[in-house]
Amino acid sequence: MIRLSGVSRTFTGRSGTVEALRGIDLDVAEGEFVAVLGRSGCGKSTLLRLIAGLLPVTGGEITVAGERVTGSRRDIAMLFQRPALLPWRSVLDNVLLPVEIFGWRKADHRDRAVQLLELAGLAGFEKRLPHELSGGMQQRVSLCRSLIGQPRVMLMDEPFSALDALTREELSGELQRVHMENAATIVFVTHSIDEAVLLADRVVVLSPRPGRIRQIVDIDIPRPRTLGRNAHLEEVARCSADLHELLMERDAPAGSGSR
Repeated sequence: MIRLSGVSRTFTGRSGTVEALRGIDLDVAEGEFVAVLGRSGCGKSTLLRLIAGLLPVTGGEITVAGERVTGSRRDIAMLFQRPALLPWRSVLDNVLLPVEIFGWRKADHRDRAVQLLELAGLAGFEKRLPHELSGGMQQRVSLCRSLIGQPRVMLMDEPFSALDALTREELSGELQRVHMENAATIVFVTHSIDEAVLLADRVVVLSPRPGRIRQIVDIDIPRPRTLGRNAHLEEVARCSADLHELLMERDAPAGSGSR
């Protein structure tokens, strides 16, 4: 579904040139959930913006569904750290916002919007305004909004980072359920090792800037995954420990592999 071939990105400004990413080669299969993990400043968010077509590559090529990415696409949705809901619009109307932007018939998508809100545990909140919701509920609305157009690819840039630990765990469970039922291809950037292990089929570990793929780790834990009692605590802890060691290797050589 997504292919990155020798992708690099350099930023040039008044203070000089910064090489954010170098020689990224990565294939993401259709329906796969891939997490991207690395230290601050390693180019994780830049990588998402390149895939979304919000930034041009400096070198290499990115394709989605066999088509070269040269700009933003309707079949790619992006979810950010903050929900960015319109405060004067109801929950339901916020979810339907992309429908209006793309010029689709609102009546054709209303039932799906209601179904998505039910899936996210927000049934009965359709007419509420964003300020009447908790932060976690607002982010669920944002997730529903990103799904309304049935995107083939979802790019998520630390969407749960501003939430408390319990809400993050709860939304991780919701995201797993949404992913399993909608089968979208997801690339998820996070600073949290446990979150990456809970959610992903594979975890891409980036080296410090310039970001390169240090290693790709397969997560072979049955879904749905949780951290509760009698769940997957041992498996998650083991995978998290391995990833922690990789992140602590500051000067490991560039490259990719699986484990």
